[in-house]
Amino acid sequence: MSKIALVTGASAGFGAAISRRLMAEGYTVVGAARRLDRLQALRAELGSGFHPLVMDVTDAASVEQGCAQVTSDFDGIDLLVNNAGLALGVAPAQDASMADWDRMIATNVLGLTRLVHTILPGMVRRNQGHIVNIGSVAGSHPYPGGNVYGATKAYVRQLSLNLRADLWGTQVRVTNIEPGLCGGTEFSVVRLGDPERAAAVYQGTDPLTADDVADAVAWVATRPARVNINTIELMPVSQAFAGLRIHRRT
Repeated sequence: MSKIALVTGASAGFGAAISRRLMAEGYTVVGAARRLDRLQALRAELGSGFHPLVMDVTDAASVEQGCAQVTSDFDGIDLLVNNAGLALGVAPAQDASMADWDRMIATNVLGLTRLVHTILPGMVRRNQGHIVNIGSVAGSHPYPGGNVYGATKAYVRQLSLNLRADLWGTQVRVTNIEPGLCGGTEFSVVRLGDPERAAAVYQGTDPLTADDVADAVAWVATRPARVNINTIELMPVSQAFAGLRIHRRT
């Protein structure tokens, strides 16, 4: 029987690409997202091995109900890909929107944490399973305007490592995948609220693609059971580390 993967944020971008790649690897994929029409379109593309699941990770009841449905339909989840997440705004912290901060924390931190808390006990009982969290280079490398977004991804990084510590003695694996600049998704449009400004972010670059991230997910998930890939940080060649900024008084 094929393994079961639950992918959050599956309706577009990384989530859709990860779903496609995992199905190519032989997984049955439960794709969770808020937009049913997008999920149904993916089902039409991928076939009966893809199972749409309407779920809002910011809503505790929605997560509980959705996960209960999955566990009733299948014996257990072999692979949880916590992909649902977003960035909002690039203003400095002193000018940022509290509503944007609330939404990023609700999605990137609380949403991911709810899925882990709900799915992990079943993996431990079966003594098998793999949690793959989608973090970001922003969780390690600060930049102006990154503030709370970067902080949420630092949380994802540290939670992933601490889960590994707690899971000592079990066969459950945990991986954090941290992409850098990635084009071809809705990420920058959502963040900036303007397609033209979003397009300018990638002008003259050769960024990562959603398929590159999906490739990383598939690779860590298909390592031998004895191998745990703790963290993968991937960036396009066109991106590198900036020097520390120095403000000089005039």
